[in-house]
Amino acid sequence: MSTLPAAVQDRGSDHPVHKTLASAANLANLLPTSTVLAFNALIPPFSNNGSCELSNKFLTSLVIFISAIICFLSSFTDSFISSDGKLYHGIATFNGLYVFNYSNDEETKELCKFRIRVIDFVHAFLSLLLFLVFAVSNSNVQNCLIPNEGTNERALIMNLPLGAGILSSFLFAYFPTTRRGIGYADMPSS
Repeated sequence: MSTLPAAVQDRGSDHPVHKTLASAANLANLLPTSTVLAFNALIPPFSNNGSCELSNKFLTSLVIFISAIICFLSSFTDSFISSDGKLYHGIATFNGLYVFNYSNDEETKELCKFRIRVIDFVHAFLSLLLFLVFAVSNSNVQNCLIPNEGTNERALIMNLPLGAGILSSFLFAYFPTTRRGIGYADMPSS
């Protein structure tokens, strides 16, 4: 038997606490976690564990650049469940959702509601910023690309991830997105 008052039990998922917890639970989907995992796997061999030659500097910069592009573009992915019950993923455009392997003319008109909005760009730039802060704070990247940083630069690089993470988490929670990209935990709305 529950100890909560009946009025609180009746509210269910409409309660602000439930909405806040759901938003916090999906925060990992808004942050560039998969890009960061791939980056962490690629950067040690590409940077020669921070002992860079010219080719390693090029490869390290290339990994950062490609990962940053993927991080930015993944903010524009979305998904939906079609009338046949299958889950489809696509990329949001200014005209609607572009799905690669889907051609139902009746539902294509409904895909216009998935068009790009201003909040998508806010989320994309915040994800990009978070990834770049994370990349610069990686010790292999520091040793490879900025080996002679001073005390002030080192203090900035050390504290920047915490500040950027808190600011971005606040903004992601305060300005939520309706995008259900690839790998999103909740089932998208049909």
